[in-house]
Amino acid sequence: MTRLLFIPGSLREASSSRATVGALAQGLGDTVESTVANIGALPHYNADLSDDPHVGGFIKQIADADGLVFVTPEYNFSVPGVLKNAIDWASRPAYASVFKAKPCFVISVSGGALGGVRAQAHLKYILNGMLAEVFTCQEVVITQANAKVKDGQLSDETVLTFAEEHLSAFLKTLGASSGANPRMTQG
Repeated sequence: MTRLLFIPGSLREASSSRATVGALAQGLGDTVESTVANIGALPHYNADLSDDPHVGGFIKQIADADGLVFVTPEYNFSVPGVLKNAIDWASRPAYASVFKAKPCFVISVSGGALGGVRAQAHLKYILNGMLAEVFTCQEVVITQANAKVKDGQLSDETVLTFAEEHLSAFLKTLGASSGANPRMTQG
């Protein structure tokens, strides 16, 4: 079974990032093993620290995953500090980290009209710098995301169908089938 690690870029439980992760993971059903990373448990990056169990666990989650799905909000025209902190922990050693050749899928969310496009561009740039394999597709950006969350889940069917279509294509590159969700389109 294909294993996906979802990495939401927000710590807030009621965030649109987490609501998007929840809806996508639920939509995959039991066709994929979905895990959600807890990046809030990581200490601030400090190369003097070693053997932190949260850091070791996060790196292991990335290593064990067949693919990573980032869902990031945009803070001040870029990625949130907490997400960058998590990436920094897992990015060592440079050019030979657990991110090297790791397939990654990027989604951005925003309460505004641009859907976090600047954060998405920055995140892709960061991932490329670590030699991760960023999946190429039309950008999945969720505009005015907070208004699209109902009962803790992203509820906009049009947005979900678009995101799931591209997530399905990503899964196919990993050798996974995602046929369990009736909203998912097979291409």
